[in-house]
Amino acid sequence: MADRVASPEFTIRVADERDVEALAGLRRAWLEERRGHPVDDPGFEAAFAQWWRIEQPRRTFWLAEAGSERAGWTAVGSINVVETVHMPRPGARSGRVGQVGNAFVLNAFADRGVPRALLTSVVEHARQRRYRRLLLAPTPGSAAFYRRAGFVPAGDSVLVLHPAAQ
Repeated sequence: MADRVASPEFTIRVADERDVEALAGLRRAWLEERRGHPVDDPGFEAAFAQWWRIEQPRRTFWLAEAGSERAGWTAVGSINVVETVHMPRPGARSGRVGQVGNAFVLNAFADRGVPRALLTSVVEHARQRRYRRLLLAPTPGSAAFYRRAGFVPAGDSVLVLHPAAQ
């Protein structure tokens, strides 16, 4: 996979530890765009950095940036995939599955091809890693976007338990 996928307006690349601050900023922007106002949480960035360190071994993050080498880059979107390797069983080998999550693009870039470019990077990663499938839980507003990209409903086989509620 290329280190950087570029368009005239933005670039997509795999994020690394140097990008934790930018990813935390996008996560904050995600909530603030939805609420319509700033969220006062001075400890959020440190909590995000701690989460990143825990999750980094099993997740791949992509960062969309606008700008240029000369002017510098500004984070405008991100997405990540959690990789799960299934346990092998007699007569079958293990396989990999990707769970797509935390996709977000700043509103100002949502209609400029950034969401499609981020998802394309994820799908290419899944092909290279030979995932059996990519899963995601779309929001009502994003479901049509994912359907247009080829995602289909997976049925009603998922159950959930909230241990703390018992």
